[in-house]
Amino acid sequence: MELLYAITLGVLTTCGIYLLLRARTFTVILGLTLLSHAVNLYLFASGRLVAGAPAIVGYSERTADPLPQALVLTAIVIGFAMTAFVVVLALKAAVELRNDHVDGENPDEDLA
Repeated sequence: MELLYAITLGVLTTCGIYLLLRARTFTVILGLTLLSHAVNLYLFASGRLVAGAPAIVGYSERTADPLPQALVLTAIVIGFAMTAFVVVLALKAAVELRNDHVDGENPDEDLA
């Protein structure tokens, strides 16, 4: 289970960094989203992955740590709001500049 979890985190992080290095706005947004998902999974794993363990102390010998779960839920909500905000900003920039290049310049114009 831990190996699958580590591979998933590695793939999400690698894909997120690759997409961040692209020159288009929407791929950068997708890369940031993948990185935020990787960080959320990492935070969730820091709370000791225990199947069937209650989060309330005293009902069982093994308990799950509720703090990483609360942090992940908060991060999901904040990440969704920030992603929506950045998508709206990117759409506005794409409409005004008529391209979605990160720098606002079209690299294809230099070739013509």
